[in-house]
Amino acid sequence: MPRVTVALKALLAATLISLVAAQPATAAPPRTTEATTAARYYEQLGPHQVTKTAGGPDHTLYYPSDLTTSTTKHPVVLWGNGTFATVEQYDEFLRHLASWGFVVAAANTGQSGSGQEMLAGGKFLIAENTRSGSIFQNRIDTQNIGAAGHSQGGGGAINAGADPMVKVTIPVQPGPIGFVPSLRGPSLFIAGQLDIVVLPLLVRLQYGAATNHPAVFAELRGAGHNATGEPRTHLIGLSTAWFRYWLAGDQRAKSVFFGPRSSAELFTDGAAWSAADRNAKADAVG
Repeated sequence: MPRVTVALKALLAATLISLVAAQPATAAPPRTTEATTAARYYEQLGPHQVTKTAGGPDHTLYYPSDLTTSTTKHPVVLWGNGTFATVEQYDEFLRHLASWGFVVAAANTGQSGSGQEMLAGGKFLIAENTRSGSIFQNRIDTQNIGAAGHSQGGGGAINAGADPMVKVTIPVQPGPIGFVPSLRGPSLFIAGQLDIVVLPLLVRLQYGAATNHPAVFAELRGAGHNATGEPRTHLIGLSTAWFRYWLAGDQRAKSVFFGPRSSAELFTDGAAWSAADRNAKADAVG
């Protein structure tokens, strides 16, 4: 066989191998196994298909697609974008929450620091819960509403958390906007280890001001201000676990944050979290 033919076949074979290796995996990991830790469990998609639509005063809504065919009441998450950011930039996170049974109302604005735009989404869903003919009629758990946001939206989540409507919050790399002592319920403050926009120290100081309620601090290893790749997966999983425990009573999620620090996963998973802390009221959760 001519040398050029042999070389050509070898080149084609190598190219084919590299193309196959470059293809993304099509099979999702099992959603529950005995070996899966709680933290990793919530990094996986939940059991629900997700519907996304426009709604509210000016919001994007995400909710379980089977919402209209069940009698379940779903907890709510109100979302605030970072400065000049759009809902689409957080689509993966918001879909993930909806797959775990939450109805998400994301404010369509990059100026959500006041928290009012987020609260407007909550007011809309509360009204829809009693409106005849609404797909959300009798499907909203109005006693279990959380607020979360990134950067300026993290500050907005703090401001929204001062409202009696909101039970629990997650300020993600929050800007210095919200007044932490006004928070009324448990809060999870998330910082990025390599964030130079909102320094981890600033987030830790905000966490330190949360003395009236259970508060937890988590610093995401290897993350800048916009977490990507594996750090983003860890952020999504931790946030899902926080809301699943406080808004849905999911006891498996509790072990991620509470119990002895020697066993609570946030404090033992050094691969995902470069620092973690919780205040005395969070210690008392047990």
